[in-house]
Amino acid sequence: MELKELEYKVENKIATITLNRPEQMNAMVAEMYYGLIDLLDKADNDDGVRAIVVTGHGRCFCAGQDLSAGNKFGQQVNSIEEYRDRGGQVALRIHKLNKPCIGALNGAAVGVGITMTLPMDMRIASGKAKIGFVFSRRGIINEACSSYFLPRLVGVSKALEWLMSGRTFTAEEGFEHGLFTKVVEPEEVLPTAYAYAREIVDNAAPVSVALAKRLVWDMQSASHPMEAHDFESLCMYYLGRGADAKEGVASFMEKRLPDWQMSTTKNMPPFFPLREEPVFRGK
Repeated sequence: MELKELEYKVENKIATITLNRPEQMNAMVAEMYYGLIDLLDKADNDDGVRAIVVTGHGRCFCAGQDLSAGNKFGQQVNSIEEYRDRGGQVALRIHKLNKPCIGALNGAAVGVGITMTLPMDMRIASGKAKIGFVFSRRGIINEACSSYFLPRLVGVSKALEWLMSGRTFTAEEGFEHGLFTKVVEPEEVLPTAYAYAREIVDNAAPVSVALAKRLVWDMQSASHPMEAHDFESLCMYYLGRGADAKEGVASFMEKRLPDWQMSTTKNMPPFFPLREEPVFRGK
């Protein structure tokens, strides 16, 4: 699905997805959610892409759901059995990515504009950005799987304070509590995001990156560190016998950049994914 509200480009193995409704502060409409999922699929399935950056066009990252047409929350279907939160579908696709994903929040991020960034691996924010989990002030509830991701990033107490109050706060406050990787001047947001992406693209093996991501997230719910030991041992055995482990050692000894041979579309281990994704409402 190609939409004028979303821009996609790939340069130097980095895909950039840009929300492109600057006159509406990049507020989300229904088509954008599904278009964004399509672009994430496109990047994840392209071996020419090694990292993904998501940003907004203009002075705002995303003002949340477009409310200009009134209350549309939960009203696009006729029964509770049919309804699925669109922001949650985007968040689940980001969570499933085998490529590193970096949010470049060039301005305000409110509602789904902030919750959809929570499963990203890093978030770079403008120091002038206002952030808000404003759902309680609209008479609705936080979405995009944020009740899973937010407490894992900032802790239960701070997550509840932000969610229950619905207040807006500064990017600096977000940084202090672990929401953001770095806060920079507005003009430095994209260059900083690209610098983080470049560090990974130039130096890290793509399959190693994908497995590191999955291990960190999946082990959040492990009941004992033995589960982490089990999966890490499987991954070390698989990667240690692969072409990239040989190249990693050789490039280190020869003091050169590595030339990775393994890809996330062709060389993920046979035991991947480590855990099967649950189906929606047990169906």
